Amino acid sequence: MKQLSLGYSPCPNDTFVFYAISHGTIDLGGLKFGRPQLEDVETLNAWALAHHLDVTKISCHALGHVSDEYCVLAAGGALGRGCGPLVVAASGIPVADLAGRRVAIPGRLTTAALLFRMFQPACTDLVEMRFDRIMAAVRRGEVDAGVIIHESRFTYGEEGLTCLQDLGQWWETISGQPIPLGCIVARRSLGGAMIKRIERTVASSVEYAFRFPEESLPYIRANSQETAPEIVQEHIRLYVNDFSRNLGDEGMVAITAFLQRGRAAGVLPPETAGQAPLFACQLGDGR
Repeated sequence: MKQLSLGYSPCPNDTFVFYAISHGTIDLGGLKFGRPQLEDVETLNAWALAHHLDVTKISCHALGHVSDEYCVLAAGGALGRGCGPLVVAASGIPVADLAGRRVAIPGRLTTAALLFRMFQPACTDLVEMRFDRIMAAVRRGEVDAGVIIHESRFTYGEEGLTCLQDLGQWWETISGQPIPLGCIVARRSLGGAMIKRIERTVASSVEYAFRFPEESLPYIRANSQETAPEIVQEHIRLYVNDFSRNLGDEGMVAITAFLQRGRAAGVLPPETAGQAPLFACQLGDGR
C-alpha cells in the first residue's frame, strides 16, 4: 500500500476535521498516511500547483488552477453562509475608493483574493502577505486595507479596524450560493477506487470529530493562531458544518458556480474540452 502524503492548515477547522486521521482514532481502512504537513493554506495552494501532495486542503480559487491534477472530495471542505473573508481598514474608507488603494491579500491563490478581484476588479495594487500579518500591516499604515480570513474575522475589532465589506455576504447576494472557501482534494493519479476510499476515510474523520468534540481540542489549540477557547469554538462552529460532512448537490453547485465566475472574470484559466469530472463522486473506479 502506497503511503499517502497529506497536508492541511493549522487552523481549527482543518485540525478538527483531520484529528482522527492524524491520531489514528478511526479505522483507516488499510490506508497509510505519512506524517501530516501543516502549512498556511497559500503554501498548500503552491504545493498543489507543483503536485506535491497526494491529499491536501486547498483554496477553491486554487482548485481552478489544479483541477486537471486533483479532484474534490465530498468531505472535509469549508463552505457556508455568513463566513466569508472581510475587507478591513483602520478608517471608514468608502468602498468605491478602494480602486486607488494598496490592499493586502492573504496569498494570490486564496479564495479571498479571487473574491476581492471579482468585487473590485479595478483595484490592482494588491500586496500578498501571510493572513496573520495583514491586520498589523493595516494598523501600521503599510497598506490602506486588507482582506482577512480565518480567526482574524473574530478579532479585527480588537485591533481597532473597521469592516468595509463582507465578501461572503457580497458573494451570497450576487450568486445565491453559499461561499466555497476551501476543499479537500486528492490526486487523480491515485485512481478512482483509491480516491473514494480516501473520501470515505475523511468523512469518517469528520464524523468522529463531531461525535467527540472535546477530544480534539488540545490538538486544535496547540496549532491555532488564536488559543482562546471561545475563539477556537466559534471558528469551528462557523467553518465546520453539514457541508464538511458532505458537499451534496448544493455544495457542488456552489463550487462549480464559483469557478465559472472566476473564469468569466479572466482570473482562472478557461475550462478545456473533455475535462475530467471535478468531483470524486463522478469518477469511475479505474484510473
